[in-house]
This record gives sequence, C-alpha cells and structure tokens, in this order.
Amino acid sequence: MSTCATASRDLAEPLAGTAATARTWLLLEQPGPWGAKALKSSRLDPEVGRALEAAAEGTGVRIALIRRPGRHADCHAPTRQQVYVGHTVPGRTWLRGAELDDPRQLLDLDFAALGAGDHGGFGTPYTGAPLALVCTNGKRDRCCALLGRPLASALAASGEEGVWEITHLGGHRFSPTLLVLPHGYAYGRADLPAVKGILDAVRADRVVAEGCRGNSAWERPGQAAELAVRTETGEDRAGALSVVATDGTGPRLEVTVAHTDGRRWRVTVEQGASQPPRPESCGAAPASPGRVDVVAVRALPGGPGGLGKRS
Repeated sequence: MSTCATASRDLAEPLAGTAATARTWLLLEQPGPWGAKALKSSRLDPEVGRALEAAAEGTGVRIALIRRPGRHADCHAPTRQQVYVGHTVPGRTWLRGAELDDPRQLLDLDFAALGAGDHGGFGTPYTGAPLALVCTNGKRDRCCALLGRPLASALAASGEEGVWEITHLGGHRFSPTLLVLPHGYAYGRADLPAVKGILDAVRADRVVAEGCRGNSAWERPGQAAELAVRTETGEDRAGALSVVATDGTGPRLEVTVAHTDGRRWRVTVEQGASQPPRPESCGAAPASPGRVDVVAVRALPGGPGGLGKRS
C-alpha cells in the first residue's frame, strides 16, 4: 500500500517552505505512548496539556513532547522531566534547558515574552550536542513511525547524544522529518548520512540547505526565500541571513532577505497548490497541499560586494 511519504517523493514535491512556524520551541520530556494530540493524550496530565496549549496560543511558541529513542509502551514518567526552550530568530538564537519536578511549573512562564525572544532567566544555557528532534508519532501518521523511529534509533546508536523523538513537526508526507536546534531548521526525507552531515554543520555553526524545509522563525514564503538565497550565494553560516520584509497580497510575493554584512536580495515567490492531488497524511483523501515556488532571486543595489558567493 502506498504511503503519503511515497506519494510525495514520487511527485517530487518541493521541501522548501514547508516547515512548521514557531519563533520559540518549548519541548517537554514525556516518555510512554503518545496519542494523535499528544499534549492531551499521553501520560502528561491532560488538564496541564490543555492549559499549556491555551497559554501558548498566539504567542509564537510551539509546544511539543519529546522522549528518548527506544521502546516506549511500558515506560513510566520520570521523577524529573527534561525541558528545552529555544528561540530560533537568527541573530537572537538561544537554547536553554532545565529539569522540572512537575510540568505545571511551565504554566508560570511568560509565553508572550518567550515568543518575543525573552527567556526570562528560565533554566540554564544549553551547551551540549545539537538537538536532533525526529518526528515519530505514529498515532498522527504511520509514516512518522515507520520512517522516523528507525532514523532516531540509528542516530542514537551512532553515538549522537542530542537525539530525541518528538510528537509533531507537520508535513507527515515528508517523513522522516526532523528539527535541529539551536538554529531551528527543519528537514525532510532525511536519512542517517544526511543527518550526520547536518549535525556536523551545526557544530560548525553552519546550515545545510539540501533537504531543508526552512527555518521555523519565518513564515513559509520567507523560509523558501532564505533557502533560495543560500543556494544562490553559497552562504551557509547560521545567523547570516534574515527575512526582513514580505510584500504583496496575492499568490506572488516579494520577500526581502538581508545579510549581516549589509547585502540584500529581493526574492519573488509564488504560493500555489500542489498538483495532482495527493494525500497529505496516510489514510486521508487526496488533496492539493500548499506549496511555495521561488520565481526569481535578485540582488538589491547598495550592498557590499554584490551578489557573489561568499569567500
């Protein structure tokens, strides 16, 4: 039986501009089984899950549950739970960690401030291995379990220390999918060698554009535009590029991408629907999911050195 991931791959559906949008990620360790809506259907108190969802709504904070790779059916809640909070806006990126006795403590956080990039002193700066967060929630989509769990397990077995399973990153049809923190870039159709290369790049403060869905800090047109500039110029330094403006109201938009050295590019993107229809999730009726295509990348005058590749 064909899966949504197989259909998407066979149709060469583009990855750029498909990442979940979140300026800040709040990740709570919760071992054991997860339901489709994991914050309210796991061993986390559903009242706490509902309260966290309500607190995060409209703030730019996205909450997900995480667990270490391995068998989960008989795992019970730890006495202390790991929490990570990461802000992904380039130039203001941070990642902090803490261990909590009770997830209810998270309800004391100022979610609006977190979304704006103010951690308020929560936890301590995280200085460990890059976090590789692989979507594995088979109750949302079987591709995430069939493709994501083996990837997470292989990464952990290879010696990577920052590997976690995560409840939901969106885009089941791009499985295996993962989010990498601290920089906040998401990837799709990933395999072990590719992810090892991605994590090596993160350790060098670099970004791999191949297989990238985008930086979660930007809306989807901005995600595609930033990746197009990286591809055009060869710029791979994390934090070097920012989306500073998006103009237009129709399907065609003009996105301005700025470099920290003063260069700017105008990227024309077109939003449309993928054809022919395909299932966005296993078992779902065929649909025409949205896509973002880059039409043109133009250097704007006035920046140092023009468009050329970085040295």
